[in-house]
Amino acid sequence: MKKLALLSLALIASFNICNSQPIPTDSLYLGQTPPGSTPKVFAPGIVSVSGTNENVITFSPDGTQVFFDRGVYPNRFIMQITYNNNNWSAPSMASFSIGNYPGEPSFSPNGEKMFCYLNDNIFFSQKLGTSWSGLTSIGSSINTSGYEFHPCIVNDSSLYFDSGNDGQIYRSQYQNGSYQKPVRLPSIINTGISYADAYVAPNESYLIFHSKKSGGFGDNDLYISYKKENGSWTNPKNLGNKINTPNADWDGDITPDGKYMTFSRNGDIYWVYAGFIDSLKHTNFIPYFKNQIKKQSDTVGHSFSFTIPDTTFIDDDGNNTLTYSATLSTDNSLPKWLQFNPDTKTFSGTLDSIGTFTIKVTATDTDEASVSTTFTLKVVGNPTNLIKQTFEQNIQVFPNPTKDKINISFGSLQYKSAIIEIIDMSGKLISADTYQNISTSTIDLTGNPTGIYFIGINIDGQKFNKKICIE
Repeated sequence: MKKLALLSLALIASFNICNSQPIPTDSLYLGQTPPGSTPKVFAPGIVSVSGTNENVITFSPDGTQVFFDRGVYPNRFIMQITYNNNNWSAPSMASFSIGNYPGEPSFSPNGEKMFCYLNDNIFFSQKLGTSWSGLTSIGSSINTSGYEFHPCIVNDSSLYFDSGNDGQIYRSQYQNGSYQKPVRLPSIINTGISYADAYVAPNESYLIFHSKKSGGFGDNDLYISYKKENGSWTNPKNLGNKINTPNADWDGDITPDGKYMTFSRNGDIYWVYAGFIDSLKHTNFIPYFKNQIKKQSDTVGHSFSFTIPDTTFIDDDGNNTLTYSATLSTDNSLPKWLQFNPDTKTFSGTLDSIGTFTIKVTATDTDEASVSTTFTLKVVGNPTNLIKQTFEQNIQVFPNPTKDKINISFGSLQYKSAIIEIIDMSGKLISADTYQNISTSTIDLTGNPTGIYFIGINIDGQKFNKKICIE
């Protein structure tokens, strides 16, 4: 909160430096009484007017100019209010909006340009003393034959915006006087959103956007994500039920002094104290799933070991805050032959069941917030053993014991050739016969001494024995 207060004082001071006619504190923001932590309509009857739709509002850094849009897309236009001679003017259509339908105005941090969309692309107007130029396209590196909306300029003049090609948030680096190829923000921001209308702090320390994420309060809710030291973004946090409602709450933007957030609800512009920017940063971040666990496959009878990669789950509260557990996807316990060590995140055991097992891994933080994902473990049979097992299950030798004949049934077994040998206990070959694609064979054992014999069965190269007794 101290950082936010210092930022507010610094920016109010900049109002006085940048504005040749300093605005008294009680005249800032059209002289409206500031809100607390409960949102209220901004400037009712002036900006938010009954029977119209207002969505986005932006304030110049020196506090002397206000632009907001009015109407319903695509027939929206931008209105302007100016502080002059110790008074605020009545709202009037901005000069660059006459004959056009621009929307979503946004000041650059230095106040020298005002950005907006027009004809589904991004344009800007240049400040010319006390007036403004016509609208100029931001250029083909940003604008495409698709849609580009909701521009937001940061301190180094780089641009964040919504791309209508996929509804996602992009960033374009401003370098050597031109905008570079836009880069899509990571999935932790862009998953499940469409036209999120992002506001990004001038120093890019945080980002506010709206989304219909699971666990929200209804329609679009407003969320905040913070930039981490490594340049990635934190898991977004819902701004809570004081701000978000079952209705759509969107187009969240922060005023130049960092004190208030403006946003749209039910066709009106609301504002609320922005203390949540600092306070939410110090509440628990819910862990999230980042990288899919690869499918695992091994052979029955093998010793299996697999460790969950460290990049599977992320907790923005820091390292070593997660504990792990594992079950089957049905929430039943793992098979007895498969163990899971939560300390090392490692599965181990000797695989003794053939099949595909879907395993659920859950990561839980110190506040008992959790996230889960699944992966499959496919256990296959040893090909040689499987063939042998199939043969043994299908072939029947009867009667056993026998006096003079033995019957061999191949059942439904499919094979090319079979060699049947009769071998005595000394290993002497008594007889050998070859069969092809028959289901039953009878071997005459008349004349052989009583005792124990082996029937050697060689089917398509796979060999095994069966013991018989001649009485």
